[in-house]
Parts: sequence; C-alpha cells; structure tokens
Amino acid sequence: MIDMRAKNVLVITPHPDDAESGAGGTIAKWAQEGACIVLVVCTNGNKGTSDRSILPEKIAAIRREEQKASGEVLGLSEIVFLDHHDQELADNDEFRKELVREIRRHKPDVVITIDPGRKWIRHRDHFVTGRVALDAVFPYARDHLAYPSMLENGLEPHKVEEVYLWGTDEPDVFIDIDETFEKKVDALYCHASQMSRSKEEGTSRLRERFSENGYKVHSALAETFKRLQLRG
Repeated sequence: MIDMRAKNVLVITPHPDDAESGAGGTIAKWAQEGACIVLVVCTNGNKGTSDRSILPEKIAAIRREEQKASGEVLGLSEIVFLDHHDQELADNDEFRKELVREIRRHKPDVVITIDPGRKWIRHRDHFVTGRVALDAVFPYARDHLAYPSMLENGLEPHKVEEVYLWGTDEPDVFIDIDETFEKKVDALYCHASQMSRSKEEGTSRLRERFSENGYKVHSALAETFKRLQLRG
C-alpha cells in the first residue's frame, strides 16, 4: 500500500452517492492521511427519484447540493460535475476526452473508480464510467498525440501509477475503515434523496456488509478493491 501523504487522488463516480457507497471510508481515510482528493461526478442523477411530482432538473439540483455536503464530510479538495444526464452515459469520444482532461488537470497518482467488469446485472452508467475511465487512464491521458489540442491549453500527458476499482467481483486489496466508517455513513446520508432506510437501519446494514472482509486486514470493517498497477 502506498503512502498517501501528499498524494493526488482522482475519484471518478457515475452518480452522486456511488463513491460514498463503494469507497467512502477509504476516501475519508486517505484525506485524513494528507491526500488531495478530487471527485469527478459523471452524471447529475436527474432520474434518481420515484417521486413523480419532482422534475428532472429539480432532482439534479438537489443531488448536486447533497454531493457538496457529502464532499465536506469526506474532506474532498474539489468536486467536478460533468452533468451528463442519468442513464445516458456513452462510451464515446466526448466522455473519454472529459475524463482525460480531468486526469491531465489534476495529475493523480491514484485513480479510484467502479469496476466495469462485474458479472451480474447493473446500471449501465456504472459499466460505462468504469470502462471509459480505464481507457482515459491508459492510454489516452498518457499519450501526447491523444487530444493534441489539450497541449495548447497546458494539459500535458500524465501517467497514473495505480487504479483502485470498487464494486469488483475479484478484490485483492482490503482497506481498514474502522476509524472512518462513521464518516462514510454520514457522507452517504448527506444524499437524503436516495436513502430509503433510516440512518440507524442503514448503518446496521452497512456495518454488516463491510464486516465481511475486515478480518483480512485485522479490523472490524474493510472496503474492497481490485488494484491495477501501471508500468512506467
């Protein structure tokens, strides 16, 4: 495990609240250890409600404010909102270029995103975000001939050292979140529009879920990731 002091971390999440659910304890832990953590939120979550009285633009505005509040809890340095519509992400040049821009702008040592390879049914935005994020990391952010117009704006190629994938079927990294579990829960419950359970019930379920792998790092609770190391 790398020393997170003074490291730059870029978290790429499909929707507001996904990163908190999958990696919130780790994000809070690394922020406490001195990492500079930037969150890129790919969609505005404007279809994330069962309330037929709320217009898409209203739920998007609500979720943006919820994300800002969550970012304060986690200790984020910055939040970037790409504002794609929910359920409309595509594996295309436009989206890939946006992620390359953020990688080159923030120059992360580590990228955290969602695993696109999970086998059971899932939200398409999750798959697309993970897939395009990995492509953006390698080779597009690395190669100067990819999006050469970025060079004119001072966005030089950047090589990411490691990628951590949450929501993976094949985890090989387990991170102790005993000390930041409460921050994870508090951050997640900032997304009140998405919480169907009481905080008490939700905390209990989350504690049960993240206790499954704690023993692997001699802790009560752990988040799990698949770690990808990139060659120089």
